[in-house]
Amino acid sequence: MDRQKIARDIYDLAQSREPIGKLVKESLDVIEQSLVTYGPERISLSFNGGKDCTVLLHLFTAALARCHPNALSIAAVYIPIPSPFPELEGFITQAAKAYGLDLFTCTPPSGTPLPVESITPLATTPGAQQLGHDYLGKRSVVNFPVGEARGGEGMRRALELYKSRFPRIQAILIGTRRTDPHGATLTHRNMCDPGWPSFERINPIINWSYSDIWIFLKKLQVPYCALYDQGYTSLGSTYNTFPNPALRIPSTSDASDFFPTSFVVVADNPNATCQAEKTPVSSRISLLDDQDLGAFTIVADNPETEVGYGHFRVIAADPNTICTTECTVLDESESSDARISRPQSSSRYRPAYELADGGLERAGRVPGGAFATMVP
Repeated sequence: MDRQKIARDIYDLAQSREPIGKLVKESLDVIEQSLVTYGPERISLSFNGGKDCTVLLHLFTAALARCHPNALSIAAVYIPIPSPFPELEGFITQAAKAYGLDLFTCTPPSGTPLPVESITPLATTPGAQQLGHDYLGKRSVVNFPVGEARGGEGMRRALELYKSRFPRIQAILIGTRRTDPHGATLTHRNMCDPGWPSFERINPIINWSYSDIWIFLKKLQVPYCALYDQGYTSLGSTYNTFPNPALRIPSTSDASDFFPTSFVVVADNPNATCQAEKTPVSSRISLLDDQDLGAFTIVADNPETEVGYGHFRVIAADPNTICTTECTVLDESESSDARISRPQSSSRYRPAYELADGGLERAGRVPGGAFATMVP
């Protein structure tokens, strides 16, 4: 990758009269000031393969080429989330090679997973059904959501590990934006909270919008993760990330295609009865409006359980009966009252850069978990 060409293109854009130019210049100024404060040897980049940190990586590469042309590599840290998409991890590997990242993956020596993203067991997404991956990105036979894990604690532990391995690093560039969770009160530069490893968080693109990100990526033809071309607009774990329903390409099917009608509920007591009851709702699920869920299964261990989407409940005739399913493998340690699983949808979606309303960026993320995607 030609770093000097990247620098020319980005600095020319920063000086242009295009609307994105002002934001590019602002971000470059923040990065350059950080380089003056710390130098390239004491700054690292948080890189998880998402669209925002991909923009940040391109900007940082340009600033380094302009201010420190002899820098050979870019220090970077990757903190894996539970069950990452294989496409995302593949892109991270490709980007690390292309940009010359000295990338450290924060996995503890013991191999114990770090709960860097909290997930409430709720849904099996298309990505989760395609291929099971654990925290460390290794293939596994069966995977389960994090459950009660708290993302902030896992993030703190990951950064402690990184600090112990690279004590020279004093600042981390992060691709957080104002509309991200916990991003509303951040500035361009913030120290970590008390009790956390001593890093300065540098947020060069804090004022960028969703559309700004895609204008930049498309204009400069920056490579990005292929999942964004499949309708995903915000990437998390395979257990909480769907294609964005706002990007679904309407089909010619009738309304019955949009509402699940097939249920499989199995009781552990052959003399008991478990049944799924549809509660009164409109002809489409409002939470995932326009998304074709198809047939799916309700699983419950509570005799009267409101399923997470709020439209169905499972009732056991015997209070001691546990309703399960023959086609979903459940971890005995799971404490969730209900869970929905579904086969991969055949629906088609437009690419992420065609999303007109940036406020719907996270519409494909299943609610119910606390998503810790940044350094507090």
